[in-house]
Amino acid sequence: MIRVLFFARLREQLGVAELELSTADAGATVDELRQHLQAKGGQWAQALGADNLLCALNQQQARGGELITAGDEVAFYPPVTGG
Repeated sequence: MIRVLFFARLREQLGVAELELSTADAGATVDELRQHLQAKGGQWAQALGADNLLCALNQQQARGGELITAGDEVAFYPPVTGG
C-alpha cells in the first residue's frame, strides 16, 4: 500500500486528507500517481493539475520521475510562503 497525503488548500479542495492505494493502482512514479488521481476528474483534475503543486516522497521533496514502492508515503501540497 501507498499512503497519499494532501495538505492545506489542496486538502480542502479535494475534501480528503489522505488515501491508501495499492502500488498497482498508483503507478510506478510520482507523475503516474498524480495522473492516476487527476483521472478521477472534477476537483481532482483541477487541484492536481496546478503547475506549481509540490510533492514529497517519504518526507523528502520529490520530482515527478521518482519511483514509488510499497510502503511509501507521497504527499502533495501547494507552495508555502512565510513572512
